[in-house]
Order: sequence, then C-alpha cells, then structure tokens
Amino acid sequence: MSSVAATSARTAPAELARSRLLPLDVLRVASVGLRSRPLRAALSALGVAIGIGAMVAVLGISESSKAGLVAELDKLGTNLLTVTPGQTVFGQDAQLPEAAARAVRNLSSVRTAAAVTTVQSASARRSPYIEAAETSGITVDAADLGLLATLGGSVEEGHYLDAASERYPIVVLGAVAAQRLGVNALSVRRQPVQVYLGERWFTVAGVLSALPLAPEIDRAALIGYPIAHRLFGTTRSATTLYVRADPDHVTQASELLAAAADPENPEQAQISRPSSALQARAEAQGALTALFLGLGAVALLVGGVGIANVMVISVLERRPEIGLRCSLGATRAHIAAQFLGESVLLSLLGGAAGIALGAAATAAYAALQSWMLVVPVSSVAGAIAIALALGALAGCYPAARAARLAPAAALRSV
Repeated sequence: MSSVAATSARTAPAELARSRLLPLDVLRVASVGLRSRPLRAALSALGVAIGIGAMVAVLGISESSKAGLVAELDKLGTNLLTVTPGQTVFGQDAQLPEAAARAVRNLSSVRTAAAVTTVQSASARRSPYIEAAETSGITVDAADLGLLATLGGSVEEGHYLDAASERYPIVVLGAVAAQRLGVNALSVRRQPVQVYLGERWFTVAGVLSALPLAPEIDRAALIGYPIAHRLFGTTRSATTLYVRADPDHVTQASELLAAAADPENPEQAQISRPSSALQARAEAQGALTALFLGLGAVALLVGGVGIANVMVISVLERRPEIGLRCSLGATRAHIAAQFLGESVLLSLLGGAAGIALGAAATAAYAALQSWMLVVPVSSVAGAIAIALALGALAGCYPAARAARLAPAAALRSV
C-alpha cells in the first residue's frame, strides 16, 4: 500500500467522526418525515396548537380586559368617593347630618358633592295594580341637582331634574330601573309616560345612561328633594353622599370627609372609593386567568405526549431508512439530530398554529366587548419557547432510540 493510500485510510475515520449536520441540513432532513405524512403531522401538532392557542387567548383576553378597564377608569376617574352612614356604638343605624353635603363642598380638596336620600315610604311600580311589595329591586331616591355632574354621568333620553322640575311630580329613571319598569320611550302616542311612586303618578322626564361607578343609581327612580319632602316627608339626611375630589388630593379628601360630613360622630361615617371595585374585578379576573392557563398547560402536556408517541411509531416504521442512512455514512448523532429536529419542528408548527388561533380568538372577543385588542409580546415569545422545549423533550427518547439502532438489524427489516 502506498504512503498516500495509507494516509487516506487513517484520516477517513477521523473526518467521518468530525462530520456534522448544519442547522439547515437538520431542518431539511427533519421536514422529510413531516412532508411524507402530512395528515399524521397535522393531527400530532393539533394538541400543541390547542394548548398554545388556549394560553395565548387567555393572556390576550386578560390583557385586553385590563386595557379596557384602564380606559374605563381613565374616563370615569378614580377620584369619586362616597360617604355613607355607619352604625352607632349601640349597633343602630346612624344618620348623616342634613348639612353634610354643604360642609363637604367647603373642603378645598373637594370639587363637588351631591346627596341622595332613599325615600323609605315609596316604591316604584308601573301601575297601582301591582303590589307595593313588588319593587323589582328599584328604589325611590331624592337627589340633588348636581348628582349627574358629580357622577360624571349623562342622560340617555330626555333631561335630568332641574330647579323647576324637582318641585313637581317628575322622575328620572336609572338605566336598569327604566328597563325593569318597561319604559322604552318618554311618550306613547304623544302622551307622557308615567310611573307610580308611592300613591302618586310621576311623569318620566329622562332616563340616565349606565353609571359603572354607581350601579345603585342605575336601579333608582330619582325625584327632587322638595317634592320628596312634601309628599313623603323625606329629609336631607343623605343615605349616600357622592364626592368628586381633586385628582391630586384624593387621599387628603378621604381623610377629611368623615369629620366634615359628621363633625360630632366622625367614626359613624364610612368612606369608600367606587373605583376600587373595578380594580378588585381585575384581580378576580387574574385568578381566573391562572385557572385557564393551568387548563392550557394540561392540553400542552397531552400534545407533548402525542408527539412523543407519534415519533416512537415513526422510528419503528422507518428502520429501513435509518439503516440505509447509516450504511451511507450517517453517524448516530446524525440520526438523533434528524428525529429530534423532526419533533421540534412538529411542535413549532403546532405552536405557530396555536398563536394564530389564540390571537384570532382574542381579536374576536375584544371586538365583541368593544375592548382594545392587546396580544402581549411576552405571550407570543413564551409560546414559541414552550413549543421549542416541548418538542425537544418529546423527541429525546425517540431520537435516542433511533440512534441506538444497529445498521445491519435495521436493514434486515426491509
């Protein structure tokens, strides 16, 4: 044997051992198995797509909901406070002084305040033929003229109480109250619509738009203090005092309200912030988000097991191919890389489909709820990373099994 031939014989195994597949080569050979069995690949990726889609949709809907909530809070303001009477030291219901609203308005940190007093002796009904006990959850309240401005509300139809109408049997209905009383228009056949309050007919002057920060007003029939005092003996002792504070001094106003509203017994005045209820709702949605993410993780786990099962079957079916590749010079690392790459590629395809499904579901739900569409970039990046890791884990055992096949035994299975 010549020296050149001997040198070539010695260096050939070393060169073969050092050979490796480039990433593009891995992608090419990994896609062969998927392209040869497209239906199986699609069904295998479906589990991953469902899991990824569920997680992206849950995160997207949650973020879209929060964005809608933030926009709603920005519109409504977080500077609305309420003052309500608590209880005395003997456990009896306390009462706010009649001058509470006027005293609160004098605070420098308060922009405006309006009082509402429940008329205990009156119920709202569509006609006197309905039992007085059948209130449908509607209360009759005497209200200040500045209530609508304080709440930042608007009138859906008609007009709110004014200095003239508050002295006459005129009523303004909240959005829910109007619906429950069947008031769809302010006039029928050119005749004004009336409702029965207490033992007297009242003409409906207006219907308010929904008030997210004051849902109790949505379920109320509002009349003026003068008519409430004349017909029902209602005083100006507020059941609820709505206060719109200076946005830069909300905390200061909150600390001073109790003493200003009830100087003699400030401990009997309860201060609350209605916007906190919306923020609490966002936290409750966060708990539900965690639950649905858990369900998405279960779907992902099932999808990963499905990919691993399909890859094991693929190894058994393609033993002749593995033996042929080994006889042509492919190393164990090449075989392992091929099947591992196939598993990762299958999982990534499922992940991409899942991201598209999740984004589409988020867009549809956000449009239905009139929310701003938000699909967090972190959820998309996380979905890709999860799909990549899931594919790698699912393909480890099949790849190792394929790499351990002896070429001669694999070729004998042809």
